[in-house]
Amino acid sequence: MPSPALVRGAGLAAVLALLAACRIESAAPASGPVAAREGAPSGDVWVYTSMYRHVLDALDPLLKEKLPGVQVHWYQAGSEKVASRLEAERAAGAVRADLLATSDPFLYERLAREGAFARYASPNVLRVPRPLVDLDARYAAIRLSTMVLVHRQGTLPVPSSFAELADGRWKGRVAIGDPLTSGTAFTWAVFCQARYGDAFFTGLRERGAIVAGGNAAVLQKVESGEADAGVLLLENALAARARGSPIQVVWPTDGAVVIPGPVGLFATTPNPVAAKAVLDVLLSPEGQRLIVEKGDMHAVDPRLGGPRGEPGVDALLERAQPWTPALVERGLTRGGDVKESFTRAFSR
Repeated sequence: MPSPALVRGAGLAAVLALLAACRIESAAPASGPVAAREGAPSGDVWVYTSMYRHVLDALDPLLKEKLPGVQVHWYQAGSEKVASRLEAERAAGAVRADLLATSDPFLYERLAREGAFARYASPNVLRVPRPLVDLDARYAAIRLSTMVLVHRQGTLPVPSSFAELADGRWKGRVAIGDPLTSGTAFTWAVFCQARYGDAFFTGLRERGAIVAGGNAAVLQKVESGEADAGVLLLENALAARARGSPIQVVWPTDGAVVIPGPVGLFATTPNPVAAKAVLDVLLSPEGQRLIVEKGDMHAVDPRLGGPRGEPGVDALLERAQPWTPALVERGLTRGGDVKESFTRAFSR
């Protein structure tokens, strides 16, 4: 029989889960007469995004089918470039974007705290795992990128964890992204520094880790033989293997780093009806399936499997280091310190 303390703990957990669900559901749109009063979505919607161009090309026909009266315009670039353009527009008081869909979760939290996003929960978001949703309905993940280990076939030993990369066995044969220029490398660095401290960066430098820039550069270093192992986005590794690359994916025993790619609706949008409708399509089963099949990323819909035979989101989260409020706070308020620690380690 469970102890009274455990019963009380289980009851508290159930209450907290219920309250979290209520917070999201209270922002979900009503159906029927309210939707009818808003009218059919129409007009222009601008989406600022870091999603791959070929994924956007696949989404266009679906959006035209579901929303024939809406013209969706994409501004597509890397997360850092999108953020720079957005900040310039905000400073000028002329934000053109209606929706933001990049892979920088720390940016979303900052914008949400500044009141930049409208509160909206798509009906499709109610099935998304709660760690991937802002409980106040200011943003929610629509896709998941994952930092894993890779190694070139025939190379030994095979790395088993991120911590091992600071091990002497890999001296001069490991490629990593640069957190000063790559948003995904920065998120990975935040997780590793939180878990292993600044000594992790120092260990990488002492063992001659190759700082390659972005994910494409890391992949090139491993494929060419300049490095035997590296830290890489799963989507890049899967796409490379599909075209015959000699690399293998390794799920790190200390937990992969899952990077949510959220979507947020700007409070300044002049066309909230159409913008919400576009957001709904991105989170629909059809939109999620295209993200998996064309982008080699994980969907947030737990009913879908992962890319190229990988398990779905629930299994992915079990393989990953958990997102916590402390990690979000570290990346948001101490991101400069993380980058400074990395720079200091590699400038010695």
